Amino acid sequence: MKRKKLIVTVKPFVLIWAIILSVNTLLLSLAMLDMISYWWLLLTALPAMLAVYDSIQSRHTLLKNFPLIGHARYMFEAFRPEFRQYFFEGELDGKPFNRRQRSIVYQRAKNEKQTISFGMQDDPQRIGYEWAAHSVYPKQADFSSFRITIGNDQCKYPYSASIMNISAMSYGALSKSAVSALNKGASLAGFAHNTGEGGISEFHLLGGDLIWQIGTGYFGCRDKNGHFDEDLFREKALLENVKMIEIKLSQGAKPGHGGLLPAHKNTEEIAKIRNIEPYTTVHSPAGHSAFSNATEMMWFINRLRQLSDGKPVGFKICIGRKEEFEEIVAAMNVTGIVPDFIVIDGAEGGTGAAPLEFIDYMGMALSDALVFVNQVLIDHGLRRKVKVIASGKVITAFDIARNIALGADAVYSARGMMFALGCIQALQCDSGKCPVGVATQDKSFYKGLDITDKSVRVANFHTNTMKALAEFVGACGYRSLSEIDARSFFRRLSHNSNRSFKDIYYPDHKLRSRVEKMGQQ
Repeated sequence: MKRKKLIVTVKPFVLIWAIILSVNTLLLSLAMLDMISYWWLLLTALPAMLAVYDSIQSRHTLLKNFPLIGHARYMFEAFRPEFRQYFFEGELDGKPFNRRQRSIVYQRAKNEKQTISFGMQDDPQRIGYEWAAHSVYPKQADFSSFRITIGNDQCKYPYSASIMNISAMSYGALSKSAVSALNKGASLAGFAHNTGEGGISEFHLLGGDLIWQIGTGYFGCRDKNGHFDEDLFREKALLENVKMIEIKLSQGAKPGHGGLLPAHKNTEEIAKIRNIEPYTTVHSPAGHSAFSNATEMMWFINRLRQLSDGKPVGFKICIGRKEEFEEIVAAMNVTGIVPDFIVIDGAEGGTGAAPLEFIDYMGMALSDALVFVNQVLIDHGLRRKVKVIASGKVITAFDIARNIALGADAVYSARGMMFALGCIQALQCDSGKCPVGVATQDKSFYKGLDITDKSVRVANFHTNTMKALAEFVGACGYRSLSEIDARSFFRRLSHNSNRSFKDIYYPDHKLRSRVEKMGQQ
């Protein structure tokens, strides 16, 4: 009853005010006939007209019941993310990355202080808290040795990769300034830059090593019908910058979901890079047309190896149905064709745009997926031949070490690298209006991103994270990453129980060390 009474009272009041103010302003303007009166008319008549329009429109009930003042609700809602982040968000509250995680990337990228004062802010008693067991006999680890060789005996040109590399982000999703800075940063610090499925642009060819990702749209190596083109593939695969080839089966943020490039975003520049017709809407199907089962996929991998003259070839997958991955691994033994690497993308992976149902409710979490993939490869006797790369919310040295403990050999970082570029987690990636010029094609935004400065920050973030990783694993009593295993990491499962990753993920298996399982690099 009170709400109904308020509506009845407020609406006539606003309308009467609007009408009286408009009439008075008009009379005043006609009487004075000077600039001040005209400005006064503009500033008062427009709100009055808006109030009248609100009262007669039928699209928004709130504005119809509360003319003019109802707009305050939409205004506050629009600024809600900024208000929350800047005024109300705690150090550990932000999503998908909290302020402490973002801050450590900024500090390492800028070569600023990387220490924390006065103690931990996380709660070690909370359920789900994870930690590593240190040693009273710490060792000295050398971060310059944090590299792995990717390429088995079927590969002619193995690649010496850093433990951490830039995850797949396409030009088109990111601006030319962002892609350029990432590639130059990769060149400065000696790590690899994944192109994403959008093809190889001139901004990818600024000195950094490339991992060329090929998605279902086969951008950059497709014919007019959208099918894989061997000649176009070979032309780009033989580029000196391209060190590895990655087939994208699915990604964590939207597994099993295709893509759409709207016509207005398909400029002549983008069309040339992707080998498509400009200003047309282009669909990326959910599945590949070059193969339809696990066996055909292995033969496709073999063909890509041949066309690239023996460069490492692998695939990226978010685990969904376990039996399908088991079929893929079984096909490796049947055909005798073994990929050089597998990228495991966790369901917590990011993207510029995806349906809520796919982001929140599709795919297996990275921790579970790594353990599953690692065990399947071991059971089929292929773990030594295939390197496993983990992707999904990798920011700190702890993130890298825990993923290695669960079965990874190396990691990708996407949003960490975006933070190094200056990303403020504005959550506007799909709007084209990224305020810091990272995820946008609007020149008015990306022209403010200084490529020289940001490339140095990307390199700094990588180098300082590697140094932090060396200190971290050294404190755990290890000299190299190959010594880390699931016994070293723990998770609180209840208020009076901590269990190691070994006990959680391998309760029925005798867990050998990584040195025994895979051999030292």
